[in-house]
Amino acid sequence: MEKLTVTLGERSYPISIAFGLLNSPDAFLPLKSGEYAMIVTNKTLDSLYSTRVKSTLTKMGVKVDEIILPDGEQYKTLAILDTIFTALLEKNHPRSTTLIALGGGVIGDLTGFAAACYQRGVRFIQAPTSLLSQIDSSVGGKTAVNHPLGKNMIGAFYQPISVIIDLDSLKTLPVRQFSSGLAEIIKYGIILDYDFFCWLEKNISKLFEFDEKTISYCILHCCELKAKIIAIDEKETNGQRALLNLGHTFGHAIETELGYGSWLHGEAIAVGIVMAAKTAELIGQFDNNDTKRILNLLRQANLPTKGPAKMAAEAYLPHMMRDKKVVNNQLNLVLPKSIGNAELYTNISHEVVLKAIKQCLHTD
Repeated sequence: MEKLTVTLGERSYPISIAFGLLNSPDAFLPLKSGEYAMIVTNKTLDSLYSTRVKSTLTKMGVKVDEIILPDGEQYKTLAILDTIFTALLEKNHPRSTTLIALGGGVIGDLTGFAAACYQRGVRFIQAPTSLLSQIDSSVGGKTAVNHPLGKNMIGAFYQPISVIIDLDSLKTLPVRQFSSGLAEIIKYGIILDYDFFCWLEKNISKLFEFDEKTISYCILHCCELKAKIIAIDEKETNGQRALLNLGHTFGHAIETELGYGSWLHGEAIAVGIVMAAKTAELIGQFDNNDTKRILNLLRQANLPTKGPAKMAAEAYLPHMMRDKKVVNNQLNLVLPKSIGNAELYTNISHEVVLKAIKQCLHTD
């Protein structure tokens, strides 16, 4: 088992990575006999993983309940959040209870936000089952629900007490979802680690083949990179954590405009990364040869590199201006300077952004 720590003083927590972790009582510590836990999952994952988690917790003497939510980004709403509160109250879960997010990014976000709010804050554990959630959304304490006018606009920073990454769960992950997770993995290489980007160029096929050593290293390294960022900028106050949003301002516009769930998060982010690279090119901060390398890697990952055919360039900006990085009505964007190095640029011209977007749209 690989183990690392997100260092946040008294709120530090471990990330455990191995095959078969959902069957291990040690993975669910510090839960102990007599305590309460509520598993939050969705109807797709319930039949795959809930039984083994309930069995593990029951053997520990934990009193465990479960709520099964509908599956999909379109259900990451305040209304669905309220069903979690209702289940907790109906089952008389006390302030000492622990919520367990058993699922991908949607389940993790909903569960974490519920934990932040229920009785003004209870413990929660992230047990991510998708590639995207294992390398990104389960780590760092961002929790939220979507609003029709903006993605992740209602939420809280709230850290889990542990992250349990059972690599076995990737064996049942649909290929499209796997590719979606690769977008965030490629993002790490672009913003933080040139050598890792080169490693991905050489090993992308092994990831699709599910070579165990390759996938284990990849997930561990991504978690290490994110843990370092979280430790120095937990709540995006000094600009370091904002770098993790490469492509997200563009990508969130796609998700919001099309309706949540139409495009997967990673698919939208892949296009957003290309748009960010094109923007950086237009302001003279990025080399076109590097853009070509990014395009090639995204295509090898079976990810889109052109925006939705039905979404005009002008439709992006209203959504982008609601982005959380907008300050004093100025559009701020994370842009690559070179592969392995990115910066947050302030007050980017709308004309430049529109030109970059238009270069990334379908022309047929």
